[in-house]
Amino acid sequence: MKNWYQLTESEALDKLGVTSEGLSTQQADSLLEKHGKNALEESKKKSVFQVFLSQFADLMVIILIIAAIVSMFSGSVESTIVIFAVITLNAILGTVQHVKAEKSLESLKSLSSPSAKVIRDGRKIEIDSENIVPGDIVVLEAGDLVVADGRIINSLQVNESSLTGESTNIDKSVAVIEKEVPLADRTDMVFSGSLVTYGRAIVVVTETGMNTEIGKIATLMNQAKSKKTPLQLSLDKFSSRLAVIIMAICVV
Repeated sequence: MKNWYQLTESEALDKLGVTSEGLSTQQADSLLEKHGKNALEESKKKSVFQVFLSQFADLMVIILIIAAIVSMFSGSVESTIVIFAVITLNAILGTVQHVKAEKSLESLKSLSSPSAKVIRDGRKIEIDSENIVPGDIVVLEAGDLVVADGRIINSLQVNESSLTGESTNIDKSVAVIEKEVPLADRTDMVFSGSLVTYGRAIVVVTETGMNTEIGKIATLMNQAKSKKTPLQLSLDKFSSRLAVIIMAICVV
């Protein structure tokens, strides 16, 4: 089965069941219900308070809390204050780092444009980019952000640094690519989040939302589980051994 970039303009239009006149309002509503909003989804996030509390779920921190309680009952108030100050500061720093890491998906969402120019019922109109559906005919001009992945109908120039890392502008054309090529070489396609730097083009939308190339990145980020570094693993082992030694000393 051919990829979108391996189809001619007419083949892409036929596959999507649309003409150069664009979708009808009824078709667009039906497709929107089928494919959902053209937006990146987020995984369920912990609240800042939950993240803050999770910072205390560490063996060494628990040992320090116990030590602080023992110090308080033994009359060493200064030690108690110092220990609680240290673990609280550690929790605050951990929370700040976690919140900063979660902004990575938000930065991807900022690459989307709030509105888009489309042809529907044979008329050029401007709609919310979230309502773009596969089969929509989108009009792109210099300065526009590409709202979804699509097969271009005529030439233009875009910047795809958000996807490929290439800082130079890429020339796009309608020429069909017959062989399998990587993302950066699909010169007859445009991708969500790219910036149009020169020219004007008509594009038929092929993928929206989480099915776009940038949506696939967002999916991987949502599914990614945080792993501990070798240093963290070593510290965990050290903490466990230290806890056993401390408890043994206490027993003695």
